[in-house]
Amino acid sequence: MGHVGLSATDGVSGTNKLPKSQEDQEQAEAEWLALASLLASQPRVRLSKDGGKTYRDSGERDLTDALPSLPAAVRTCGTDGLVRTICLDLDTSRGGQDKVESDYKALCHWFSSSDVRWIEDQSPSGGRHLYLPLNFGVAFTDAKEFVQAAAKRFSSIDPGPHENAKTGAIRVPGSVWKKGGYQRLTMSLNIAYDIARRNRNNWTGWSQLRQSLAEELAAVRQRREQPLELLEPAEALPLAGGPRALPALKEYTARSGNYDTTRYSTPSEARQGVMASAVAAGWSLTDVQRRMNQNIWAGMVGFYSRYSPSNRRKALQRDWRSAVKHVESFRKKPNTNGTENDSGYKSYTSPPNTHPPVLTLLHQPGSPAEYQYLLTWRNALRAYEESVIGSRSGLGYRMLLRAIGEAAHKRGSRFIEFGVRSLAIATGTHETTVARQLRELSRTERPMIRLAQEGRGLRGDLYELVIPDKYRTRAEATAWRPGKIHALRPVFRELGVVSAFVYEAIERADGELISADIARTSGLSPKAVTHALELMAAWNMISRVAGRWHIVKETSLRTLAEYFGVLEAIGRQMQRYRFERAQWLQWLLKRALSGEAVLAGPHDDYPYWQYGPPEDEQTIGALLYAEAS
Repeated sequence: MGHVGLSATDGVSGTNKLPKSQEDQEQAEAEWLALASLLASQPRVRLSKDGGKTYRDSGERDLTDALPSLPAAVRTCGTDGLVRTICLDLDTSRGGQDKVESDYKALCHWFSSSDVRWIEDQSPSGGRHLYLPLNFGVAFTDAKEFVQAAAKRFSSIDPGPHENAKTGAIRVPGSVWKKGGYQRLTMSLNIAYDIARRNRNNWTGWSQLRQSLAEELAAVRQRREQPLELLEPAEALPLAGGPRALPALKEYTARSGNYDTTRYSTPSEARQGVMASAVAAGWSLTDVQRRMNQNIWAGMVGFYSRYSPSNRRKALQRDWRSAVKHVESFRKKPNTNGTENDSGYKSYTSPPNTHPPVLTLLHQPGSPAEYQYLLTWRNALRAYEESVIGSRSGLGYRMLLRAIGEAAHKRGSRFIEFGVRSLAIATGTHETTVARQLRELSRTERPMIRLAQEGRGLRGDLYELVIPDKYRTRAEATAWRPGKIHALRPVFRELGVVSAFVYEAIERADGELISADIARTSGLSPKAVTHALELMAAWNMISRVAGRWHIVKETSLRTLAEYFGVLEAIGRQMQRYRFERAQWLQWLLKRALSGEAVLAGPHDDYPYWQYGPPEDEQTIGALLYAEAS
């Protein structure tokens, strides 16, 4: 690293000077190599696939010395809940360029007067970043309060990089900028490297900065904000039998470290609220510790970062015992009728019931002959997929047929009566998209499914899995393949349907595959396969040994889905569907009591137009007419 400060033209004569674009790239690569790992609080980086607009969980990778080709932001909070570099983001959207420059000069004077060293860079847009490397770790909550307090004094500061323990990130020197160019140092690279590597700030300088922000820090602690938006109420309905999910607000607090200050005045109260909610949900302390150890609950890790590792476990146990006592005392309090609070829970999150097929043709559900038919249908599905490879809609059709096949195997019958909302959950798509795909699949020249009976009232459409004559000979001659057929597993809602097919190809292969084999087996382009392989390798789902890919069985897909927040999203989707079903039932009851079947109009109670209108009159009749009896 002794030469990281050399520019791209050092030691090169003027006649051989590099082109400006190449020189900028090499300087950016040198800055990234020297500083990215030293400014990050954990060795992870988030890549933006949409040109710098968002930095999603699925774009996270291990931090390496190589400069990413996409806008990249390093994590600002460690897995232990500690921050080792304070990052101040001066954004031109918060007052314009003049305000950024004014705050920049004032901050530099403030740091100098407090004997604090900093690193500075600038983006092509004019925004600036100031970094304060520390030779110790600051609790996430303390770092967040400091940056929020600084933003009160210097209004161009965006506190976002330190406001979420799980997703907080910032682009560092050398990173690609979203509209071209790079985040570039406005100081010597040698000096910046020396500050980040050997002369990081000590506790004295940090304390002086905090003391000079005493008034703003007090205002941050005392402020009373409105409850967080887009979150469910803190109290949840009780469930029957077994643990239940935490309320969304508590889950958000545990993941991000942010909390509703109208309810909790300190981080300690907020973490205790999460603990009490976990107790009330029927969890064990092991459930909490697992989520913290796997950094799913990065916010809770941040809440406990003020404790040493040896005392952290004791603090967890102490808080847990306190939460157990609190919940027990609450349940023993008498209700208004003199009885104790019912500690049982009524379930509002049970999966929707499905009706048995109204047809009992051919073989009985669950019979050996029926399972043999379904295995043969799976062979035919492979032949069918070859005909849709390369088409724009082919991936969606393939995943929907997998979802139908999985449902059929679970029922042990070629006839399934799953509504479009159930299939939407299984495929990660919108219910109107599923409805359109079902119609198109059943109307093709060689359909893999057919509509056996249209839905009426509370019953969904009944579909039958069929084997087209074109594929029958091949399907019956091919040996049945072991293993399950999967719809879109939750983790691939975040990682994408292409990754799901690539993972399946590796998972079901007889041996380890090279990239070309995976592309041929999955029917995907080599470029798409390469991107999916890199993405899943970054999350340790797959690994390459001697050029061949295999599944890392120790990596749990469910744990990753939980980390990405996918399970919460599915829960919200199911909750919305339950509400819509309740509306539909209310509409049906109203029509049944009236004694006549009436086409829903714009002023009826059931607002069907909000959920995607059908495309033709025949489908409207199938969806909106109900039998009176």
